[in-house]
Amino acid sequence: MHMADSYNIASARAHSNIAFIKYWGNRDPLLRLPANSSLSMNLLALHTTTTVRWSADLAADSLTINGEAANVAALRRVQAHLDMLRRRLGTKLRAQVDSRNNFPMGAGIASSASAFAALTMAAVAALHGQLAERELTTLARLGSGSAARSIPGGFVEWQAANAHADSYAETIAPADHWQLADVIAIVSHQHKRVGSTAGHASAHSSLFQSARVETAAARLQEVKQALYQRDFAWLARVVEADSNLMHAVMMTSAPPLFYWQPLTLAVMEAVRNWREADGLRVCYTLDAGPNVHCICAAADAQAVAERLADLSPDIDMLRSGVGGGAVVLSASE
Repeated sequence: MHMADSYNIASARAHSNIAFIKYWGNRDPLLRLPANSSLSMNLLALHTTTTVRWSADLAADSLTINGEAANVAALRRVQAHLDMLRRRLGTKLRAQVDSRNNFPMGAGIASSASAFAALTMAAVAALHGQLAERELTTLARLGSGSAARSIPGGFVEWQAANAHADSYAETIAPADHWQLADVIAIVSHQHKRVGSTAGHASAHSSLFQSARVETAAARLQEVKQALYQRDFAWLARVVEADSNLMHAVMMTSAPPLFYWQPLTLAVMEAVRNWREADGLRVCYTLDAGPNVHCICAAADAQAVAERLADLSPDIDMLRSGVGGGAVVLSASE
């Protein structure tokens, strides 16, 4: 045991996020430079806590997820991220990584976003790196695109750009700017068959992707204005349209990706009806999975949850308010 090893350990926590304006498709797949800018909200109740220990005594990197040894694909992805961080931080040390989620992985709730944000924060802190938040977002992006958005707090915009350093994320409004909630209708706990990385790679094969990308900036500006003005009706209209556009691209890609299930459609239709007919402040958005994020005014979250429960006994639920940024929980002095 090298004396220095005890100094090279740190833990960090990052929240999952849900995008109001979606990231789908890359202009550079290796650097994960997105086809368009995106905008998201961090989810307070959903987080990943990751501990990184760098050591000269390790022959190779290791990864445990929720207490179990990770599969080869997950380990390789983390190793590649650690390789990049080693180059940036100027070290040859290997790392022991322990990652724990408090929510289901791979089911359309952004586990890779919180995972790579927490990994990046912990790995840098364990080597006592002092990096600005903006650079941390670009480093997290290399592991998982949407991880860039889980580093800053509250409501976050991630810039599309042609150069690595320019594709960063930043807070556009703090967590307490607007009391919103996400009531997630979980219609399936199954791990999705096609992960987001593979989906991004096929996005360009859809005739609709170019139209989605060309019009994304205008939608993002609308969502920003709706957010700043706390105009729920405006927010709802654009958020649902953007989600539908992303899924239209998925369904028309080669091969097509159909994430929606019958219950997914039932929830989407019900949500629109609750808003338009009953005046509930709620709208839907979906990531790459069948589960429906019901974004609502915090005051209406309980009513939305009760209606979802009435809609089907097969719906499980997670609820969350708006979360802050990624934080280092502990680092050796």
